[in-house]
Amino acid sequence: MLPPVKKDRVITQLPRCFSPHAALHTKDGFHPQVKAVCQVQKTATVNFNIAKVIVVGDVAVGKTCLISRFRKGAFDKNYKATIGVDFEMERFEVLGVPFSLQLWDTAGQERFKCIASTYYRGAQAIIVVFDLSSVSSLAHARQWLEDAMKENDPSSVLLFLVGTKKDLSSPDQLSQIEQEAIRLSEEIKAEYWAVSAKSGDGVKDFFFRVASLTFEANVLSELEKNGSRHVGDVIRLTESTEVDRTPTKRKSNCC
Repeated sequence: MLPPVKKDRVITQLPRCFSPHAALHTKDGFHPQVKAVCQVQKTATVNFNIAKVIVVGDVAVGKTCLISRFRKGAFDKNYKATIGVDFEMERFEVLGVPFSLQLWDTAGQERFKCIASTYYRGAQAIIVVFDLSSVSSLAHARQWLEDAMKENDPSSVLLFLVGTKKDLSSPDQLSQIEQEAIRLSEEIKAEYWAVSAKSGDGVKDFFFRVASLTFEANVLSELEKNGSRHVGDVIRLTESTEVDRTPTKRKSNCC
């Protein structure tokens, strides 16, 4: 039996976006159909819904620290660089329904890129991370996204562009690089966020936003898949994705 969801992982309202100028949408609440289905499901048996989220970006931009800060609520300055891929599971309750994010933390080193890419497939959200104090890491964000999208359907993946180490940037530097980041996010149709794993600024809000939007996308996808035009047609929410930790074997030109 699964343990109860932590009280600080309960989501009852759609979290706000970081910037209205670079958001997937700026509506104030969940889709009416999603709210209606969840209201029905509160008294029914539901499966444990899961969404796969991959986190990509240059080495040392703070991917692992970002995830660790959210999971543990503290900054770990003695973290070890990721080798290949690390896997974490975070449980939520969204509108009364259990929901989980599978967080796949991938290595940024070039020599591990081929290993990490085998885990990209089946993602429902892609988080591209860059360092707000490093212009080059933002310049590389596009390539990371292109690599990740080779294994996924662009029409069914939510994209997030996240600038880390906000605490290390001067106001002028932050303003300048954020202008470039917002332009890129608009171009690639990603939602932009700026956070600090060290101070915790924006980290919880960001992951709540990811959980909420992927949950909403899952429910709407399930309704469409079942051809359900009425809330009563959906007797139970089924697990929207089954992710095997063992990557699919395929030919590779490297590694």
